[in-house]
Amino acid sequence: MTVSIVLVSHSAAMARGLAELAGQMAPDVTLVPVGGLPDGGLGSALDDVTAALRRAAAAASDVVVLADLGSSVLTVDSALELDDELASVAVLAPGPFVEGAVAAAVAAHGGSDVHGVVTAVRDAGRTFARAAGGASLEAADEDAGPGAAGVPADENGSVTTTATLRNPLGLHARPAALVSRKVAELGASVLVDGVDASSVLQLMALGATQGRELTITVSGRDAAGAAEVLAEMIGSGFGEV
Repeated sequence: MTVSIVLVSHSAAMARGLAELAGQMAPDVTLVPVGGLPDGGLGSALDDVTAALRRAAAAASDVVVLADLGSSVLTVDSALELDDELASVAVLAPGPFVEGAVAAAVAAHGGSDVHGVVTAVRDAGRTFARAAGGASLEAADEDAGPGAAGVPADENGSVTTTATLRNPLGLHARPAALVSRKVAELGASVLVDGVDASSVLQLMALGATQGRELTITVSGRDAAGAAEVLAEMIGSGFGEV
């Protein structure tokens, strides 16, 4: 991986928990959580943040930093101002802390460079809100069977199929990340229930629960094959059933 990620929070527990969450979706990305004061209180300590930045810099050629609140941002800025070497490889990304961390981790796991990861962080809040506002939360017939329901191609070469979500917890973080990474691997343009399936945040924002029938629309290279792969992935339950 060319990009590692540092998560700076006022709370050590929050930073660790977010790193654990994002790490579930991007297991190959180095995520370094840091937070809290040496006495266990809330805040961000300059020495600890600097050490976290150095650890991340040792693991990748570039470092993207996310911070939760204003004073954490100031601590990161101070660490970079005092260390020219760190300043040359690390960048503080503006964007929401939780959604941004998830988006950054998935983007880095997919091979994005530092600019792509920063863009993913910046867009994360708008992406999540847009998907949540436009998503249909209607549940599908729970008696529907798993897997694909055919892959007809339309006049534009797009392929549409359906698959029933079997996961007890629905399309939560882990399966959403698996779908997003598979879409990147396939190199196709994919919509799942109308949202961009390359975005783990948009997939999660669907609020899709067990038994919901998802509509998969694929265009691009080997659309029919990609649709079949994704339908089988969703219908299989991602190893959770």
